[in-house]
Amino acid sequence: MEKIIVQIGWCDNYCAASDEILGCVACSDTIEGIKKEYRSALDFHIKGMLEDGDELPEKLKNEYELVFELDTSAMLHSLDGIVTRKAIAKVTGINEAQLTHYANGFRKPRPVQRQRIIDGIHQIGRELTLIG
Repeated sequence: MEKIIVQIGWCDNYCAASDEILGCVACSDTIEGIKKEYRSALDFHIKGMLEDGDELPEKLKNEYELVFELDTSAMLHSLDGIVTRKAIAKVTGINEAQLTHYANGFRKPRPVQRQRIIDGIHQIGRELTLIG
């Protein structure tokens, strides 16, 4: 089964697109919504390509799986109301203002910084599971 990577970003809403499927984009205000909207947009895109006689990309000719990847801004926004940026700053050692710049797309973290954020979020999650 082919895997199609779909990048989810944030710019006042979640937006999704894939470098592998040109011309198919979707927007929504929730993570669950963006995944649903992208699947719907892709179905519509495929139908339109077939009706127009356009050739489908190889990955769409057989069974495929959509793999959604959140960029740093989308990842941080997905946690709004669940985990504060202050808590993430505390466990990662990354300044809270810097995290806000990442969340708002003003700056993009280096891969090492992004991994620190992910590891910090995982650490918070592990600590929350210990509460009982």
